[in-house]
Amino acid sequence: MAANPAGPRITFYDDATGERIELSTATLANWAAKTGNLLRDELGATPGSRVAVLLPAHWQTAAVLFGIWWIGAEVVLSGEADIALCTADRIDEADAAAGMGEIAVLSLDPFGKPVADLPVGLTDYATAVRVHGDQIVPERSPGAALEGRSADDVLAAARASAAAQGLSGTDRVLATAAWETADDIVERLLALYVVGASLVQVANPDLAAMERRTDSEKITRATP
Repeated sequence: MAANPAGPRITFYDDATGERIELSTATLANWAAKTGNLLRDELGATPGSRVAVLLPAHWQTAAVLFGIWWIGAEVVLSGEADIALCTADRIDEADAAAGMGEIAVLSLDPFGKPVADLPVGLTDYATAVRVHGDQIVPERSPGAALEGRSADDVLAAARASAAAQGLSGTDRVLATAAWETADDIVERLLALYVVGASLVQVANPDLAAMERRTDSEKITRATP
């Protein structure tokens, strides 16, 4: 990914709202760094901390995942956690996962608006993350990376998935599927990134818009 810092890394559409936002490798890295600094400096995450990610397939979720990994913490998608990041409609799940731990809530608003009527004691991600630095030194002694798998195991799985899918660094992949499991994250996000491909992720897809988008976004392949 670093070989093409200015190239598009993730382009996100929401066809229900008309939203489109595109992040280069450098911009995604800056968001990931800001997230990692927020987790470590404000929410108390340390190497080995379990961080519940209760978020949809979204560009901010990609930044959250890399931010967690940069500080050596572990992404978990279910079960107990030390910290949770969630959308407003999943606060109850986050509370059940994190217990007395910290919870940050994402509005996912493209303009960075905070979550409306956020309960006292919860952190608004959009407000909090903007004050943190966009550079970070990766943790050299990380814990598990993804649902108990080590970083090496996750990378190996991503490379194997990329090979099985026939992905290359020139691919621009159109996708609508969710990232609900560890395998989803490996196959639908990391497999692309491990070979330097680019992702166009669409929420609430409009089929007519998808047909036009294939040409406008120079899509090379679409996933089911």
